[in-house]
Amino acid sequence: MKLTGRLGSRICIIGPSNSGKSTLALRIGTAYGLSVVHLDLLRYHYGDFSTLRPLDVFHADHARAVSGESWVIEGNYSSCMEDRLARATGLILLDASTCLSLYRYLRRCARPGQRIGGFARDTCEPISVAMLGHIVGPTRMNRRRYRTIYARSRLPKCFLPTPRAVDEFCRHVGL
Repeated sequence: MKLTGRLGSRICIIGPSNSGKSTLALRIGTAYGLSVVHLDLLRYHYGDFSTLRPLDVFHADHARAVSGESWVIEGNYSSCMEDRLARATGLILLDASTCLSLYRYLRRCARPGQRIGGFARDTCEPISVAMLGHIVGPTRMNRRRYRTIYARSRLPKCFLPTPRAVDEFCRHVGL
């Protein structure tokens, strides 16, 4: 099965923090020649996940990204999700339990080097108490919101609720 035939050439990937959005976006983009956009890299000042760029600057960069003819964009950012979904041809919703999200975040911080969807670095990403709190708090609550967005969407879509489902999806579409 050719993924871009089903989901088109402008794919949104949404889901909770540390659910695998960046990794899946890179795999899809590489396999199908789609531009990969990691929204965290547009939202934060370069090299610093603790400092947000001005919202109008982020929105302008987001508008440029979604104006392209082919892309896979991963991230949530509800302030511009409507614009992104209006241009999208397909939607993927990932999920991961809070425990798995915490584990993935801590594992990511323990490994030196650049992570997928992150800034270039030679050292380990520092553990952020704010990010831990985000995973345990708002991320847990946002799962319902993501599922509602997914349920209401009329786009061709795919829900991948577990790492096993992601693996099966990747095998099925040849990633």
